Amino acid sequence: MPVARAVSVILLLGGYALAGAQTDAALHVAAAADLQPILPAIAADFEQHNHVRIAITYGASGTLTTQTENGAPFDVFIAADMKYPERIISAGLADSARPVLYARGVLVLWARRDSPVQPLSLGSLRDEKVKRLAIANPQTAPYGRAALAMLESMGLTSQVKDKLVTAENVAQAAQFAESGNADAGLISLNSAANPPLLHEGTYVVMPPASYPPIEQGAVVLRRAHDAKIAHAFVEAVAKVTLQPSGAVIQPNAQPAAAAQH
Repeated sequence: MPVARAVSVILLLGGYALAGAQTDAALHVAAAADLQPILPAIAADFEQHNHVRIAITYGASGTLTTQTENGAPFDVFIAADMKYPERIISAGLADSARPVLYARGVLVLWARRDSPVQPLSLGSLRDEKVKRLAIANPQTAPYGRAALAMLESMGLTSQVKDKLVTAENVAQAAQFAESGNADAGLISLNSAANPPLLHEGTYVVMPPASYPPIEQGAVVLRRAHDAKIAHAFVEAVAKVTLQPSGAVIQPNAQPAAAAQH
């Protein structure tokens, strides 16, 4: 299947503009690293409609959770799973009883076009040409946990354990594979289906049944300086739907069947 083409995404967020929401204070957002390819555009559109500056800090969800618990001045926390937002809720730091489900994540195997493992397929994980396989840190990154679960499900743990290159988060795992420091990477579809990785490599979607669902949640913190604008931003993120050819965050959608792109 040909590599998915980049598409122009029209973000219809005008409906979330809040009248009179002008403020000089920034909305501080802690966001899972897999959102780096798409969140800036969402934030820019939201800023334009709501006259508020959005400052985003990216990282592994576990790391951001610890920072939030230690008093980091975030207004919104957008994680790569539900576990970490629920931990924030249990600590009494969120203003809601449950996280907002904004997406279901998809795990993929990605490699550069000039990688020795090309052409890429599900069988590439068993290929001896794969000397280094990048994954996110399973201790703090949901995509890292999903990668390990998938490898175990497919009976590959012992075969690849000495090949694993552990990154701090899924964005860094993608960087390892993109830079050639790893022959391939188990990363998010969100990273693989957007520039620059979209143009520099190919990816194969991992079988959805081989790892636990990656349900991604968000919460607004009690300390948010403007809870109304913070909730509006979470709602905007949750409502954004990308075109199928660049399918990345598809709220309430099921992962695509395994195929090479």
